[in-house]
Amino acid sequence: MSASTTPSSRPAVTEREAREVAEAAREQHWRKPSFAKELFLGRFRLDLIHPHPLPDDEVAQRGEEFLAKLRDFVETKVDGGLIEREARIPDEVIDGLKELGAFGMKIDTKYGGLGLGQVYYNKALSLAGSASPAIGVLLSAHQSIGVPQPLKLFGTQEQRERFLPRCARTDISAFLLTEPDVGSDPARLATTAIPDGDDYVLDGVKLWTTNGVVADLLVVMARVPKSEGHRGGITAFVVETNSPGVTVENRNAFMGLRGIENGVTRFHQVRVPAANRVGEEGQGLKIALTTLNTGRLSLPASCVAAGKWCLKIAREWSAAREQWGKPVAHHEAVGSKISFIAATTFALEAVTDLASQMADEDRNDIRIEGALAKLYASEMAWTMADELVQIRGGRGFETADSLRARGERGVPAEQLLRDLRINRIFEGSTEIMHLLIAREAVDAHLSVAGDLIDPEKSLGDKARAGANAGVFYAKWLPKLIAGPGQLPASYGEFKREVDLSGHLRYVERTARKLARSTFYAMSRWQGRMESKQGFLGRIVDIGAELFAMSASCVRAELLRSQGDHGREAYQLADVFCRQARIRIEELFNRLWANTDDLDRKVVKGVLSGTYEWLEQGIVDPSDDGPWIADATPGPSQKENVHRPIR
Repeated sequence: MSASTTPSSRPAVTEREAREVAEAAREQHWRKPSFAKELFLGRFRLDLIHPHPLPDDEVAQRGEEFLAKLRDFVETKVDGGLIEREARIPDEVIDGLKELGAFGMKIDTKYGGLGLGQVYYNKALSLAGSASPAIGVLLSAHQSIGVPQPLKLFGTQEQRERFLPRCARTDISAFLLTEPDVGSDPARLATTAIPDGDDYVLDGVKLWTTNGVVADLLVVMARVPKSEGHRGGITAFVVETNSPGVTVENRNAFMGLRGIENGVTRFHQVRVPAANRVGEEGQGLKIALTTLNTGRLSLPASCVAAGKWCLKIAREWSAAREQWGKPVAHHEAVGSKISFIAATTFALEAVTDLASQMADEDRNDIRIEGALAKLYASEMAWTMADELVQIRGGRGFETADSLRARGERGVPAEQLLRDLRINRIFEGSTEIMHLLIAREAVDAHLSVAGDLIDPEKSLGDKARAGANAGVFYAKWLPKLIAGPGQLPASYGEFKREVDLSGHLRYVERTARKLARSTFYAMSRWQGRMESKQGFLGRIVDIGAELFAMSASCVRAELLRSQGDHGREAYQLADVFCRQARIRIEELFNRLWANTDDLDRKVVKGVLSGTYEWLEQGIVDPSDDGPWIADATPGPSQKENVHRPIR
């Protein structure tokens, strides 16, 4: 097929075809144990996370030395307020980060990187992101999902030797998957890569390309047509941004993270050597999903930093501000918010460090743990920031510059709220994460009974599935009746001055209850289960709370054993677990007592115009442009705003 062939129009994809594409990209097997997978099956495998795994001494020393250098740099060279006002990270700051080696934190030392593990990489992101969230995003987009991670996992030795030294010290990278009309449904991907001799020719438009405006290297997902000698499918490529035909058409602006270099990138007849293809044709989505298994952990790291700052400001402000004769912290309405922030920050750090160390050790499959950490951290951090704004009152709504201008401390609480809001959307929105985690959580059930509930399977397939399911459930269901959580002496090693053993018994009992609820729902709804997104979301949220409770208790015991604020850690873990148990019980109640069916009826009415009268009495300030920008392939008609930093 010649390079001049016109790219096909956007693929028309049915719901089933979209699911099949996503399913094919999943890791199909569980070759390693998974704490979270077992939890959803009703099995509390505390042995997989306790004693808490730790980095070895050499890794820890190297990590601490870098953190010290990074702290000095961000304290003396980074002005977060300036970045917020000018909506840009100064070039000299980026150059300084390059010289420091911050762009090569996760890259092996043999390629010029620092060789830090996930634990210290996340600590560094937390530190840098606390100075300016835009810097945290710059560094994480480059290393968590940009060129280094896909090449580490799927690249050839020649590709690693060509690109990783550049990524470690000089070049910035970005990851390009989303398109103007393609978000979490990659089956509709329209960007094409047409084979032409020893090259591929790319055509298409990519949206929300974080780092894309300043990137030197891009990881691009494009659809290769199936043809003779080409299996086709969505495929990953490393693309040089200065290649002819690559145009950064726009630098996007957002409600938060105003310093990030996020844009729209058009590819028109861009020639990419076949040697730049990462993995095989058709492996692109698998590469993306596998990269995100650990890549998502950078987002919880930023949430931990946010929680720590919320706690610091809440403590200082609530002690200084008096109402009705005493500091506002001593009023219960405010004190409960401070307690929530403190306990939740402890839990988020516990979840993030545990999942990160598990990723470093590579003894466990952490695809669910990483996803749960992202989901839980993004939701809880947003709530903590919202509570901080409430604690600060009118000052929480006022900008730092305005506060400073009238003589008060410039506290950017409202900025934090804006900056954190995107975390509930990117790298998998909360709604998509619910579905992704739910799919992994019920994998064991679908493996044995999937054909039984699939309406398109034959009677013979259903009969075989029924036999397999009978064997599986005959062994599995009886184990959900009783367990260590019902024995008062279980988990006694967590019984200190503050007793955490009862919380772990609760986790064990509740995991079995969660598994029973999931089984009952599958029996009740069968093939319709996948449409019960409200139910599935609550199941996942319960699992997330149980994971956080487990991580908090294990972290508290680790700190106690190290003589590092152990008593206080036990107190925080205890309070967090008590708060989490209240949320869990509410979620269980809402599994069966909810308005899901009524909500669907109202939605149909809204879309059909039944309630259009309710919209009267306003003016719409938005303009009349299209809802989705035209992404027809072709030459760019705009100025190239690509801004490489050298």
